[in-house]
Amino acid sequence: MDCKIVFFDVDGTLINYEDGCIESTTKNALHKLKNKGIRLVAATGRPLSMCHSLQELGIETFITANGAYVQHKDKIIYSSPIAQEIVQSVKAFADDNHHSLSFFTDQLSMNGMHQPKTLQAMKETLSLVEYPPIDDNILNKQVYLMCLYVNSQDEQKYMKQFPHLKFERWHPMITNVLQVEVSKSIAVEAVLQYFKLRPEEALAFGDGDNDIEMFKQVGYGIAMGNGSITLQKIADMITMKSTEDGIDYALRKLQLI
Repeated sequence: MDCKIVFFDVDGTLINYEDGCIESTTKNALHKLKNKGIRLVAATGRPLSMCHSLQELGIETFITANGAYVQHKDKIIYSSPIAQEIVQSVKAFADDNHHSLSFFTDQLSMNGMHQPKTLQAMKETLSLVEYPPIDDNILNKQVYLMCLYVNSQDEQKYMKQFPHLKFERWHPMITNVLQVEVSKSIAVEAVLQYFKLRPEEALAFGDGDNDIEMFKQVGYGIAMGNGSITLQKIADMITMKSTEDGIDYALRKLQLI
């Protein structure tokens, strides 16, 4: 295939879902792609500050906060910040209800409501082993994404309190709080336009339901063997697990490396 750009989900795809490491075969595969002139893009729910290790792989373009902030080198390609009054209102409601809420700027911070299930969810999704710091100045910053750590029953309180906001659940204990539509697919489209590339020249790797829309925006989607059943059903290929050299396996099978 005529591939000129590859989008990689991070946790569970680039990063091993068992121990949070990047396989040596994955590192070598990405270096080979870059040496062939193929652009590499990380597409993640992480904030930019948690992507520094990926730069060592040769990645220069980052879709972060699930698509709300996109940066190539030092240039912002796309951003969709949440209005400060909305951040303030949601934070106040979460604080009153003793619910954990995290904020994605270029850093990751939270409201300080420490719950055991919150840390477990952060470990499962962001490989964190301790709570992010509290940012006392968060209401004066541009926030691109808020993650609310509640079950579906408690989420109903927020949907009733904030009917004008969108709540997008992607984990049993995590729901995104959005002012406007934010997705990896919108960000992928912005990246393709920036580099003047067509969708059929793009390939994507992913493992979760939040990668479904990204797959629809590219010419070829590859689901990891550890990926969700829903994603695997719409993928063009299902590769090995991230713990079994899945990225290297797929790229070799497609003769891209």
